[in-house]
Amino acid sequence: MSNIRPFDGMLPKLGASVWVDPSAVIIGNVEIGDHTSIWPTTVIRGDVNRICIGSRSNIQDGSVLHVTHANPASPGGHGLIIGDDVTAGHKVLLHGCSVGNRCLIGMGSIVMDGAVLASDIILAAGSLVTEGKVLESGYLWCGSPAKRLRKLTEEELAFLPYVASHYVTLAEKYRNAG
Repeated sequence: MSNIRPFDGMLPKLGASVWVDPSAVIIGNVEIGDHTSIWPTTVIRGDVNRICIGSRSNIQDGSVLHVTHANPASPGGHGLIIGDDVTAGHKVLLHGCSVGNRCLIGMGSIVMDGAVLASDIILAAGSLVTEGKVLESGYLWCGSPAKRLRKLTEEELAFLPYVASHYVTLAEKYRNAG
């Protein structure tokens, strides 16, 4: 059985030069932008709603991306939208939320249904973004529940696209290694 699987008639769509580790699983209504990388043991399950990942993003080892189905409490459910140049660290759980461009989501963080991370955010490792919370652009957020800690420095803002570009290069090395 392939690690990229259809579900309910929907086959994942992968952009140009997407790298998916053979141990990762991508199922159903999933669209992944160009030059994005999906690392070992990641699960991306678009079975009951849509998942869209932008270009040059990287979803690192052991992460889980899922969605919420339409139900009486949430008529449209919650899809998962991830922007461009996003780094989701190891063991990140993103569930039915929205992540803007150039975000770094630290290892082990959890982002719940309906939460919104604006562009240009660092979410510290181990943070919890609760259901429906909106994180403002340009800040370091941390804790459980996540709280705004401080404004990002110019160096940190410049680092966000650098990390994404590093993973584009690393994925290319993996692809060329066979």
